[in-house]
Amino acid sequence: MKLPTCLRPAARALAFAGLGLGVLAVPAQAQYREAISNDPARCRGDGPAVNVTVTGIKASAGRMRVQLYRATKQDWLEKGRWIHRIEAPARAGSMTFCMPVPASGSYGIAVRHDVNNNGETDLTQDGGGVSNNPSINVFNLGKPSYDKAAVQVSGVRSITITIRYL
Repeated sequence: MKLPTCLRPAARALAFAGLGLGVLAVPAQAQYREAISNDPARCRGDGPAVNVTVTGIKASAGRMRVQLYRATKQDWLEKGRWIHRIEAPARAGSMTFCMPVPASGSYGIAVRHDVNNNGETDLTQDGGGVSNNPSINVFNLGKPSYDKAAVQVSGVRSITITIRYL
């Protein structure tokens, strides 16, 4: 069926509006939880990316997990709210990871050494650290705030995170 000429612009506008609503209907979760490989070449270009050097790794056992979060109260260290995750076998000493970011902005990076590779956080064995290496003490054993871990990224930014073990 052909629409009358006078109705065609309205039909076209509705079709475009429908396309826009389809984009809005994509679940917010789709922007999270992408496991990626460690690709150092990404940090040799223009970015945006964070070149993360992890130091203080106590053993060549288990796995290292590096996760990128938006530096916001809603996302920082919240379960399932990470953007990218890189996992690799642990090597004692230091390791370097290239973490691409979706766009220039404020991000936080969390690193965990799962020493026994059981996928769980074992406080007596596993180590961890976050961007900017905020201090942790007896009075502040919870997660550091997003503003203390926030790193501004435009281009390629290099940071060092020191793993701490109990």
